[in-house]
Amino acid sequence: SRCPLAQLDTEMEAERKAKVTQWQQQSYMDSGIHSGAGTRVHSMRHMDDDDGEDWDPAFGQPQQQAFSSRHEVETYSMTRQVRGGVGGGGVGGVFPDEDGLQIACGHLDAASSPSSGHRLGEPGHAMRSAVDNLLSYQDDPDLGTRAIPELTKLLNDEDQEVVRQAALIAHQLSQKAGGQRAMVNSSALVAALVRTMHNTSDIDTATHTAGTLHNLAHDTPGRLAIFKSGGIPALVKMLSSPVESVVFYSITTLHHLLLNQEGSKMAVRLAGGLQKMVALLNRTNEKFLAITTDCLQILAFGNQESKLVILSSGGPAALVQILRTHTYEKLLWSTSRVLKVLSVCPQNKPAIVEAGGMQALALHMNNPSPRLVQNCFWTLRNLSDAATKQEDMQELLHMLVEALSSRDLSLVTCAAGTLSNLTCNNSNNKLAVYQMGGIEALLNTVEHMGGHEDILEPAVCALRHLTSRHQDADMAQSAVRDSMGLPLVVKLLQPPSNWPLIKADVGLIRNLALSSANHAPMRDEGVVHRLAQLLIRAHQDTLRTASGTLPQTVDGIRMDEIVEGCTGALQILARDPTSRTLITSLNVIPIFVQLLFSPNENVQRVATGVLCEMAQDKDAADAIDAEGPNPILTELLHSRNEGVATYAAAVLFRLSEDNPQDFQNRFSSSSLFRPDNQSWQQ
Repeated sequence: SRCPLAQLDTEMEAERKAKVTQWQQQSYMDSGIHSGAGTRVHSMRHMDDDDGEDWDPAFGQPQQQAFSSRHEVETYSMTRQVRGGVGGGGVGGVFPDEDGLQIACGHLDAASSPSSGHRLGEPGHAMRSAVDNLLSYQDDPDLGTRAIPELTKLLNDEDQEVVRQAALIAHQLSQKAGGQRAMVNSSALVAALVRTMHNTSDIDTATHTAGTLHNLAHDTPGRLAIFKSGGIPALVKMLSSPVESVVFYSITTLHHLLLNQEGSKMAVRLAGGLQKMVALLNRTNEKFLAITTDCLQILAFGNQESKLVILSSGGPAALVQILRTHTYEKLLWSTSRVLKVLSVCPQNKPAIVEAGGMQALALHMNNPSPRLVQNCFWTLRNLSDAATKQEDMQELLHMLVEALSSRDLSLVTCAAGTLSNLTCNNSNNKLAVYQMGGIEALLNTVEHMGGHEDILEPAVCALRHLTSRHQDADMAQSAVRDSMGLPLVVKLLQPPSNWPLIKADVGLIRNLALSSANHAPMRDEGVVHRLAQLLIRAHQDTLRTASGTLPQTVDGIRMDEIVEGCTGALQILARDPTSRTLITSLNVIPIFVQLLFSPNENVQRVATGVLCEMAQDKDAADAIDAEGPNPILTELLHSRNEGVATYAAAVLFRLSEDNPQDFQNRFSSSSLFRPDNQSWQQ
């Protein structure tokens, strides 16, 4: 019969070739990301329903588990060469760029034991019997205590052929459940495997030690043993191996550890794993890339430093390229998860956008995979405030407008938010969305999404953008009226709308008032009354805020912003004589005059502006004059804000129409009026 060790050697050589072939055919073990096989307990962080919830800055990272070595250590140099005459398969070293790197290993007392190489060459019946028994391990603890120490010594031998044979045996043992149990119970053996993998320059030894650790990492005890033995730095180092099977084994083992072993994330970061993983993104094997990107997502989630490392390593461009060139759903999904996490980082946002991230994400907005589509939409929304200057976005904008009619509320939320950002200060995008029916789609969203203020607010903001400052803005203002949108818009001014929604709605109403055809129907909907009520309430709140009895902001909105918005909208509405009469009757002119004393220049501007409009009517002018505004208006003639000064002069002029000489005297005393023959004094 054949010697057991010889038989093992033959079996392992055949298995090694089969494994490499299997990797090359992209059918290698999936580390649990694809089938769920191979991992026993999934981290809560890795569940689909936590995907990308990267909003909590207080999210904590698990602390690295501390441990102490059980044995004395000494260092072995990476530059140690394979001894001559030994067939080890070494070709210039597995990591030619990392010569000299050292790692700790167990102390050996070579003088107290015979040569391991001699034991391997001689019959060594006890050792071989123990190995045979381990292959059919049946819960006999004595077998582990007899054979595992021998295997450990072989892995620590100075003869590289001995080490290579020991690695083959270890790999074979690790494929048996019983063998795994015996191996993980020996911290010395796991440490020897880690040390051997790290220091070897032999390709076969590296492959089999990496494969052994990969097999041991399927269960909790194995992962803990690898972690405590310093396996993570060694595995990270192996990511630079030119041998594909070594890289594949290493990334899947790291994936297992990141998913399930506390402290692994910090250890991978400290070992430079992020940089190595980003460098692997140029590979073409889609399943390998899916595991690698999932590792990046785990490491970046909730960790700003990791996001910046990915950025500095060129991660955004590489991830965007994956979206452009691949079709494998699991890869696209895991890549979109990384981009979603990075998309909340202010430094990564512009890099993703500049790499063409918006357009690459748009390629998958109609993908049949709901989870991929969800990630793309959320990522687009997160990136959109950094993409307001992007051009050639028509296709994306069209898909976003279509998404407003989706039954999936999360997609509608993202579509509305993205449209709001992309139409902000971008006249081309405004025009494009208007021309593709954006007004009607947004109004339909407002009508059917009552109670969903996370949808209503961005939808109203988008409408506000579409109704101003582009070549068809006047047509967009009319489109809101023609689509029966005025009642919807005016209704949002009252509870239960929150202050952010009210602020957006007031701005939209101001834009709609720029169209004179909208004045009568808006007035019929009670817009003047509601704006006046809001102004009175917000003004009272600003006074209470100034006295310290109210906070500076409510829901992130300052009350002087509401005061400014309401006053500005009433200013535009006051261009209509009927509206001026109505405003006068609502007794808000005293508030307009009080606002002249505001320290906020924007409030002063709209206050002088509305008074200028109101002063056209005799009754309103008398009401203004009764409040004694002349001193403050005269003072405002000196305002650094040209609009404030101009409006103040116009109000004074209209208030002095019955006494033009008084108006001239005011200007003369204010040093703004000079006779033609009097030069300005510098």
